[in-house]
Amino acid sequence: MSESADPQHVSHHLRQHGLGPQVVGQRVVVRRLVRGETGPSGGPAFTDVLGICLAWGDGRCVVQPAEGPAVTIALADIVSGKPVPPRPPVRHRIAPAQAQRRGFALFPGMHAEPLGDWVLRHTPGSGARRANSVLAFGPANVQDAHDRVSAFYAQHGARPVAAVLPDSAEEESFRARGWVAESGDADTLFQMAGVATVRRALGSRRAPASPPAEYDEDGDLVIARIGDHARGVAAYADDWVGFRGIEVDPAHRRRGLALAVMAALLGWGAERGATTAYLQVLGDNAAAVGLYEGLGFVTHHAYRYLAPAPEPVVASDRRPEA
Repeated sequence: MSESADPQHVSHHLRQHGLGPQVVGQRVVVRRLVRGETGPSGGPAFTDVLGICLAWGDGRCVVQPAEGPAVTIALADIVSGKPVPPRPPVRHRIAPAQAQRRGFALFPGMHAEPLGDWVLRHTPGSGARRANSVLAFGPANVQDAHDRVSAFYAQHGARPVAAVLPDSAEEESFRARGWVAESGDADTLFQMAGVATVRRALGSRRAPASPPAEYDEDGDLVIARIGDHARGVAAYADDWVGFRGIEVDPAHRRRGLALAVMAALLGWGAERGATTAYLQVLGDNAAAVGLYEGLGFVTHHAYRYLAPAPEPVVASDRRPEA
């Protein structure tokens, strides 16, 4: 495309790629001609610019990359381009398996034993599945991994349970061995948010007055209570704070007590330097999902639990004695 290209032709060409004044403020990628340089094949040289479009007009486009000064590009030099989705925050770029490992802090009594890249989890005194299942995200890279899972839980007198990503190769491998959904529950959602975001959302909500929270701390784990009506648990580790067991007495629901507990736990985590908050919730718990999303939490990943199919009940042919 030359400097003397017809402006209307340039405008039509760029609209085909989704570029134009409408992308100002959006993240875009723009491929442009580098005048005066030769490409590897001997032809024209091109380069890509990725960043936020700051301006479009007067024959130019201005793009601000993530680092360095803004780049001004003549519209006549643009070969192609398009809007691209915003780059996810750093916290959302963590792998699901790594995010799950952060959650181990919520169960300080957990016995976690590696099985290749899987983790066998057993927590005496806790009935939580995420504390008593094998975390099977990604390949185990260990021979007889499935048999070793069964043997581990048999040793601890527990039913084998596996946490897997939906439609993953690991789910397929367990199902091929006769494992089925552990229960009728929906998939569990692992949600996260910035601590500052959630605190702002909580601050904008005018919850009814409630007694001040009482804290029962044990190292980096705390239980917060609002009178005898609401409670929750939080754990801090590596600038992350996680929540579980947020409960409100049924007779005292819809009074803002869940928000009061969240605010208390979040403040406790923030005092320790937490910048990321996370929690886990069943996907079909519409009330809880709505509450958390209203505070800024978004789903990082979903997962489900599998277990060996129950043994079939075989009817006896023997007649009962008279």
